[in-house]
Amino acid sequence: MALGIRAGADPVQLFDVISNSAGSSWMFQNRVPHILAGDYTPLSAVNIFVKDLGLVSDAARKMMFPVPVTAAALQMFVAASAAGHGGEDDSAVIKAYAALTGIALPAGKDL
Repeated sequence: MALGIRAGADPVQLFDVISNSAGSSWMFQNRVPHILAGDYTPLSAVNIFVKDLGLVSDAARKMMFPVPVTAAALQMFVAASAAGHGGEDDSAVIKAYAALTGIALPAGKDL
């Protein structure tokens, strides 16, 4: 979503297109509406993802098994938490991308 917003796509239209394509997932359809509404009331907090991704990363390291996508995701969630969003909904990880790129996030748009 952050990349699409940066590219100039309308966030609501982008959500609709991805939701009706092979790129859709339960998590995407569940979390993006929070972003579009600008509502980061926690259903599952950023800090829960920091904990869980950290557990996966630690377990993989002990087995000498590479998990580069997990590592990248963990760092983005850590960045969001470090910026003060740890208690917000996990969709607030997009705020870390906004801070890095200067994109304006949607606020209160209706689907």
